[in-house]
Amino acid sequence: MKFLTDEKLLIVGAGGMIGSNMAQTAMMLGLTPNICLYDIYEPGVHGVAEEMYHCAFPEANITWTVDPEVAFKDAKYIISSGGAPRKEGMTREDLLKGNCQIAAEFGELIEKYCPDVKHVVVIFNPADVTALTALIRSGLKPNQLTSLAALDSTRLQEALAAECGVQQCKVTNAYTYGGHGEAMAVFASEALIDGKPISEYNISEERWAEIKHTTIQGGSNIIKLRGRSSFQSPAYQAVKMIEAAMGGEKFTWPAGCYVNCDKIGFKNVMMAMPTVIDADGVHYTAPKGTPEEMAALQASYEHLCKMRDEIVSLGIVPPVAEWYKENPNL
Repeated sequence: MKFLTDEKLLIVGAGGMIGSNMAQTAMMLGLTPNICLYDIYEPGVHGVAEEMYHCAFPEANITWTVDPEVAFKDAKYIISSGGAPRKEGMTREDLLKGNCQIAAEFGELIEKYCPDVKHVVVIFNPADVTALTALIRSGLKPNQLTSLAALDSTRLQEALAAECGVQQCKVTNAYTYGGHGEAMAVFASEALIDGKPISEYNISEERWAEIKHTTIQGGSNIIKLRGRSSFQSPAYQAVKMIEAAMGGEKFTWPAGCYVNCDKIGFKNVMMAMPTVIDADGVHYTAPKGTPEEMAALQASYEHLCKMRDEIVSLGIVPPVAEWYKENPNL
């Protein structure tokens, strides 16, 4: 079997549904034979490893551990789903304190055991601030760490495809930016539906409001339908992000990335932007949209600042002016 690399991929939270799906997806896509599964719950991660062995992937070197030193040592790529999942009736923000404390410990493990890691993807909620916390604590460069944001855009793509009666892949240029939460900003003014401008489909204001609501509540709807939070879609998208960082197909869905730019007015936050992930890490550009879309993005940014300031007040990360003391790259 041909692999993109033979470098170590660490999957944190591998005993859960997202983690187990990531392990299988990474092997099926041929990312690397060397995958380490890590979780604090021994029966869960042991069971996932056994299932992976029973798949009998050729040339696979899959290991598992509950020891963080063993897990993180020499890791070159990491995906972490190692936070508490969202349950019905909860928002992503409800997970803030506990999961950001987990993210702080995660970042410290990176700094201690694998400072030479090449790329890290954080996918546990609220992803914008858990990823920011991990970045501050890890000492990594901003282009080396991203958070999962693509699901909001794929949900928008699905909703528009259903509304217009086209195959989902025929919807392009429809994205969400800002926070991965209910304050996300939906950008669809430049969307193309089977090559035609969205304006030609005459979607009423009422229907458009429903489409936006469907997009924003996409994760909550999965919980209602399945009785648990999403696991297949975040697993797939996260592995595709790491694939791009390994030098595979570029990842062009929006990713959460560290933004600190006076020119566009967004500073010291992790947020979804127009991005590309490749072997050099994540690169972002400024979003372009209607005044209404840009106002929604500004509101989303302000919401992210409030969550950032909350984790500062909780002592999980230091004040912004002191971040450089923990991470000279910021």
